[in-house]
Amino acid sequence: MKFGVISTANIGTNVVIPAIRDAGHEVVGIASRDSQRAAETAERLDISHSFGSYEQLLESNIDAVYNPLPNALHAEWTKRAADHGLHVLCEKPLAADAEQAREMGDYCDEQGVTLMEAFMYRYHPRTERAVEIADDLDVRSVKSTFQFPLRNPNDVRLNPDLAGGSLMDVGCYAVNAVRLFLGQPNRVYATTSDTMNSGVDTELTAILIYDDGVTGEVSSGFTTTDTQSYRVEARNGWLDVPEAFVPRGDDGTELEYAIDDRHVTERFDPTNQYALEVEHFVDCVKTGDRPETDTDEAVRTMTVIDALYKSARKRQPVPV
Repeated sequence: MKFGVISTANIGTNVVIPAIRDAGHEVVGIASRDSQRAAETAERLDISHSFGSYEQLLESNIDAVYNPLPNALHAEWTKRAADHGLHVLCEKPLAADAEQAREMGDYCDEQGVTLMEAFMYRYHPRTERAVEIADDLDVRSVKSTFQFPLRNPNDVRLNPDLAGGSLMDVGCYAVNAVRLFLGQPNRVYATTSDTMNSGVDTELTAILIYDDGVTGEVSSGFTTTDTQSYRVEARNGWLDVPEAFVPRGDDGTELEYAIDDRHVTERFDPTNQYALEVEHFVDCVKTGDRPETDTDEAVRTMTVIDALYKSARKRQPVPV
């Protein structure tokens, strides 16, 4: 499959473009609003065509688009890609809110193109194994966190006009992970802080409340040390997954769990989860199947995120 990449964002140039190639597909074009930057990036990454506008890329000879633009621009350029009959792998979170995500999904369905949200950790074998293990647990709570120090005050993730914030950037992973094990909560309660005076949340802590006292706990931030994990607590055991979303080492990953009296650590070989994500996307394009992280799934995640922001504004629990 021939891919075009909208923007020269680091996630694309450093990670996803190599992953597309590792998955056996081509990146034949890259676009930027700065034509010189696009040309320099294309030369550096051995991409055959560069474009000084996103529209020019969409009009070129490609099959699909990878969209890593700032969150607030996902909807516009995903729809424009669909207008050209192009399938879209769009970075998370899919949209600025749940309604926008729903509109994107409906629009792409009408145009007959595949739209997939790029939650790459969902395609790692360890995540799939964690879900299997949890099926044997009588789960009572899930705690998930993703935090790291964001030191550039001009980073787009600190821009409220571009739908920035720690919840939108990394907290969406934590919300997605809690939902993976518990589904949709009944109500949520969240608190946020803007420690950088940026106009967005730089720290968030939240509780997701379910039937029968089951709870999820989510935290995200731009001001603390690098940490990412989720832990499942159950009546008959527990499951712990470190470096849950973006493994940092080169020696593989692991998870640890206990069920009744059995305590196990499982290790997984080094895996390019981004390449697995691309493979799933391409398979869905070819078969017409819905992706695991399709727009319905994105709407559910964004519905929780919308409720978390509403709760933080109101300073009280709100229904989902």
